[in-house]
Amino acid sequence: MFTGLVEGLGAIGRIERKGPDAVLRIRPPWDAARTVLGESIAVLGACLTVTGLGGDGFDVDVSAESLARTKLGGLRAGDAVNLERAMQLGDRLGGHLVSGHVDCLGRVTLIAPRGGSQHLEIAIPAEHMRLVVEKGSVTVDGVSLTVNQVWDDRFALNIIPHTWRETTLSLLRPGDVVNIETDLIGKYVARLMGRDAAPARADGPAPGLSLDALARAGF
Repeated sequence: MFTGLVEGLGAIGRIERKGPDAVLRIRPPWDAARTVLGESIAVLGACLTVTGLGGDGFDVDVSAESLARTKLGGLRAGDAVNLERAMQLGDRLGGHLVSGHVDCLGRVTLIAPRGGSQHLEIAIPAEHMRLVVEKGSVTVDGVSLTVNQVWDDRFALNIIPHTWRETTLSLLRPGDVVNIETDLIGKYVARLMGRDAAPARADGPAPGLSLDALARAGF
């Protein structure tokens, strides 16, 4: 479990393909010796397990499923990534409850300055928009953010200067893809009320979760 408060920017050291899967070597902003084998770390909002240690970084295994349904599949060596280690019981919950399970990919449609902050608009598939509410929480590339406005096909965010400087959000451009996790509590409430926003399909992944699906939907 995470909070969406990014601890710092890491860098992709190397990407090793293993059939349909991959191993990422990540150089963290903290002393790599503090990383523990088997611990969970959110990488751009995707919860991954540390499977190897060495030198100035750690390794994480990424399955074909995660590569296809998150932006991790598009990473290259040298890319910056938001990192957050799992929260501990007793920690302050400064963001919101984040599982590290990416719901879908979104696409940035607008970035514009608003005073000292940045205004972002992000389009996501309709089945996930039902779980995005004004003044609710959403996780974008692992960053806990408050939703300012909601439309049928997109939502707006205000990014304060500190968050803009300290995360990969400042690297985004219109058209870029981002990992989206909607509010965890909202998903349980929707499920209990019989309004599951992303029903399972017997013939494959839920719609709107892959880059190909986004392209077909016009995002």
